[in-house]
Amino acid sequence: MTLQPTYRPGDFDIAAHYYERVRNAQLHPLVRSFLALGHERIASRYVHLHPTADRAKVLELLASTPRRFRWGGADLFLATNERGLRQMVVIETNSSPSGQKSMPTSDETDELGGYRRLVAGALLPAIDKKRKKRLPAGELAVLYDKNPMESSGYAATMAELTGEPVHLVPCFRGAEDPPWRFEDGVLHVRVEGSWRPIRAAMRYVTQQPWNRLPPVTKTLIFNPTLACLAGGRNKAMAAKAYEFFNAEMREHGLRIRMPETIWDVARAEVPWWVQRMGGVAVVKNPYSNAGQGVYTITSDAELEAFMESEQRYDRFIVQALIGNLRWSSHGRAGRLYHVGTVPDKRARIYAADLRFMVGGGPSGFFPVAIYARRARKPLEAELPDGASSWEMLGTNLSVKLGENEWKSETERLLLVDSRDFNKLGIGVDDLIEGYLQTVMAVTAIDRMAGQLLTKKGVFRRRFFREMNPDPALADEIAR
Repeated sequence: MTLQPTYRPGDFDIAAHYYERVRNAQLHPLVRSFLALGHERIASRYVHLHPTADRAKVLELLASTPRRFRWGGADLFLATNERGLRQMVVIETNSSPSGQKSMPTSDETDELGGYRRLVAGALLPAIDKKRKKRLPAGELAVLYDKNPMESSGYAATMAELTGEPVHLVPCFRGAEDPPWRFEDGVLHVRVEGSWRPIRAAMRYVTQQPWNRLPPVTKTLIFNPTLACLAGGRNKAMAAKAYEFFNAEMREHGLRIRMPETIWDVARAEVPWWVQRMGGVAVVKNPYSNAGQGVYTITSDAELEAFMESEQRYDRFIVQALIGNLRWSSHGRAGRLYHVGTVPDKRARIYAADLRFMVGGGPSGFFPVAIYARRARKPLEAELPDGASSWEMLGTNLSVKLGENEWKSETERLLLVDSRDFNKLGIGVDDLIEGYLQTVMAVTAIDRMAGQLLTKKGVFRRRFFREMNPDPALADEIAR
């Protein structure tokens, strides 16, 4: 696809911003029904199925407006245990998540679809609110280092809804002559040889964004890299944020469900923690994304491969692995294993995740996009000798080709349309559960982001080093 440096009203092209199969897809009726439920009915159904949950607190969460993390996406596994208790489990939460190009529109007459919902419902209200607090003069931009299809879609949508030109600016790691810079906290971008001040920018920068964009800026960044450091691109801090949230919400009968997670693990300690989980675990570089830096460990060979790999950072997280019944981790809560897809004609079941993208605005949270992804190979009851567990468990579609080059294995994408959705074997109660888990995860990280600021809004670097004791990460954070 051809990218424009600047998008103007009328430039949105449905063929450029959605996958071809999505443009011809019909949203599944059950998903359409879920999207129309609203806070009251979602809270009523959730509390009906979770009698210990406080309905007033559920409504409070749904109606709350996140202050810094207004756009997030959670990756969830539908898992079960030996007793057949199904539950949605949060695997990770992402700032600047993908999803728009994979989501059929709920209104066939509105080509902007979820792009409009997010920009109109979360970004523009944030700009309006910030303007009252002396937002710097300037123009609008979208920064990106990945996913040009959606990044350009956001730029075209912002132009359409504001009536202003919106600059689409590449923001790659290691750029020799970067077309962006900060002057006294204000973002400037280079367009046609001249530098333009930017009052607000949408950020689709996903690869260590903190090494280019400071955590706090005068330009409104949606989302700021502060949200990434607090958990949106930092799995170690996310796990801590979830624990703090769960402690606070225990009396209200609410909690984020996640695999048992050990954070701040030195590389030499990894084998010990893997053994502690029964010799089966997931080891993660806490600051990677798009399926990079994730190691599923189910054998001595896979553990050895991790131990011998080159690593950029000093600390890791070790999580209980959700696999199949006979080869999942022994966590504190017992074993969890994939429910998986509905068996195909050859009786094959695949591990799959569910991505929930949400926005947060003046009226609270709202769903934006939903899609699913399956693994390359079907789940096996027993792991064959020498088998790659990642082939059976890895669901991310992104494949890295070079430093700033990616491709997507869209053949593994499962849409929430009339054709694919039935393969997932989930119902409206699963969607409600996934939505609440996503809202709680985003809220937890948003609250953590607030803890990383002083009362005057200055980033607490020393405090962050104590919370996340990884010198390699701390040295990367831009000022």
